[in-house]
Amino acid sequence: MKRNCFLAIIAISFLFACRADGMVLSGPLEGMEFVAIPAGSFQMGSPSSESDRESNEKQHLVTVRSFELMTTEVTQGMWQEVMGTNPASGYGVGSNYPVYNVSWNDCQEFIAELNDQDSRYTYRLPTEAEWEYACRAGTTTRFYWGNSDSSSDIGGYAWYDGNSNSSTHPVGQKLPNAWGLYDMSGNVWEWCQDGYTNDYDNCPTDGSAYCGSVSYRVGRGGGWSDDARYCRSAVRGDSGPGDGEINVGFRLARSAR
Repeated sequence: MKRNCFLAIIAISFLFACRADGMVLSGPLEGMEFVAIPAGSFQMGSPSSESDRESNEKQHLVTVRSFELMTTEVTQGMWQEVMGTNPASGYGVGSNYPVYNVSWNDCQEFIAELNDQDSRYTYRLPTEAEWEYACRAGTTTRFYWGNSDSSSDIGGYAWYDGNSNSSTHPVGQKLPNAWGLYDMSGNVWEWCQDGYTNDYDNCPTDGSAYCGSVSYRVGRGGGWSDDARYCRSAVRGDSGPGDGEINVGFRLARSAR
């Protein structure tokens, strides 16, 4: 008995060590995987000197708690398994393609269904701060691979208008960032939990979502129909919560219950 307890302690210690080192963790659906994102602080937004910078990217310090984030975008196969339908059409269709034509409200329905199915975790959209923190993975450059937007550089990491052939592509085909996250730039924009504001002045600095009275929700990451500048780590998009678009999908964050 004592030996078994000792082995159990060893196993638990090994699990947590692996989690800290970026071990891939299973999700409740086929192909759904997560990595543990460590807590930390970072400068959210972009410096005034950054090329193609937009006025809504004001740089400010944010501290984020640890959480888990999907390694890829939610796929059409995952959506089909939970919701029984596939809303994607015309811009890449297949079980391993990212789901699109889903609104922020649709995503909340998917999340509610998933939370009913898995009692171990609480699933949600990442906050905007969590998304950028995870996308950067410790970098301060324009993109998580550096500052270059040449086709030879961006093409290794992202599907964008220069290489997408006007379509989404199966998830996880490009190189990941340093924390093992795929397609954080390009393929499809990704919904975040936050309401959209034109600046960060009233947004929280603890990594939580901005939930003020707003008409739009935040999207991040750029998509297959956008040029390279929209794949920058600081770029922010917005859309109505009821709008489903051909280049917008999502990935999930989760925490233990």
